[in-house]
Amino acid sequence: AVVAEEAPGVVIMGKQAIDGDNNATGQMLSALLDWPQAAFASEIVLSAGSAKVTREIDGGLQTVDVALPAVITADLRLNEPRYASLPNIMKAKKKPLDVKELSAVGVDTAPRLKVVKVTEPPKRSGGVKVESAADIVSNLKTNGVI
Repeated sequence: AVVAEEAPGVVIMGKQAIDGDNNATGQMLSALLDWPQAAFASEIVLSAGSAKVTREIDGGLQTVDVALPAVITADLRLNEPRYASLPNIMKAKKKPLDVKELSAVGVDTAPRLKVVKVTEPPKRSGGVKVESAADIVSNLKTNGVI
């Protein structure tokens, strides 16, 4: 509802939530809006009608182009944090803040997940000391690992 009202060309979100750390919010918004997405952006270059997004992958860097409007999730390397000065903090306090009721934008906050139970993982058993690489291989074969 906010995206429909504001009509932004790009929605930039964090890549992870602080509660469940599920890394799903950006992808879910992209699917709901039917917009392209680029996840884990460490660099963004906007141009007319598209965004070039660089992201870190296991083998190095990957650059993807997405058509705008798009949803982009930010990696921690996207920006350097900056700290607000006291005069700017005081100015920010005077800025109006548009507060919207959830019901006004059509958001249903009914819980959809239920925690059934939480248990500790089983205690780890002690390890085995071996004398050589051959003993390691023999032990792994005996235990059916290889």
